[in-house]
Amino acid sequence: MSQELRWNTRYQDAGDEYLFGTEPNRFLAHRADLLRNGRTALCVADGEGRNSVWLAEQGLEVTAVEISAVAVEKARRLAAGRGVKIEFMQADMLAPGWPPAPMHGLFDWVIGVFIQFTGAADRARQFAAMKQLAARGGRILLQGYTPKQLEYGTGGPGVLENLYTADILREAFAGWEIEELVEYEDEIVEGFGHKGRSALIGLVARKP
Repeated sequence: MSQELRWNTRYQDAGDEYLFGTEPNRFLAHRADLLRNGRTALCVADGEGRNSVWLAEQGLEVTAVEISAVAVEKARRLAAGRGVKIEFMQADMLAPGWPPAPMHGLFDWVIGVFIQFTGAADRARQFAAMKQLAARGGRILLQGYTPKQLEYGTGGPGVLENLYTADILREAFAGWEIEELVEYEDEIVEGFGHKGRSALIGLVARKP
């Protein structure tokens, strides 16, 4: 099953509900003051819009990229209901030639929240695309699960190679200024897709 079909099915199965809720990811939301240091933000694999809508509410100019047409439509409804404008793009961030050259270096913030649908090889491509999108002096913010999440089973891919460790992220962002890299556990409730005790990791890295 293709990633597009898989995610369309998951979001369709949620019906009118939002699979991961409508409130922003907590790691992202707790960095609201830092986010105001930028003007533009891109959310990759944005899902049903909970994070991009919140970013727009903070006053940022937001672009959101998502592979699932079903999710993009739900995100549009959420944005309209909350009175914010977002540029939504249905696209596969792992497709050859993505991101297009006009998008390179445009964004003060590139946000990836629970985007662990890839193994090591595709993760390198995923991170490379995000780096291209960040402006000089811009930042990437990541939130993900660590391998201990397999013990909890409260969300995430359930595949060891898709999960992040601090060493993986340090290596991936070598040459960038790592402003924050934290592993921790928390009780999270993000819709019915992420719910319960979770083993988490968060990164903020700044492009030279």
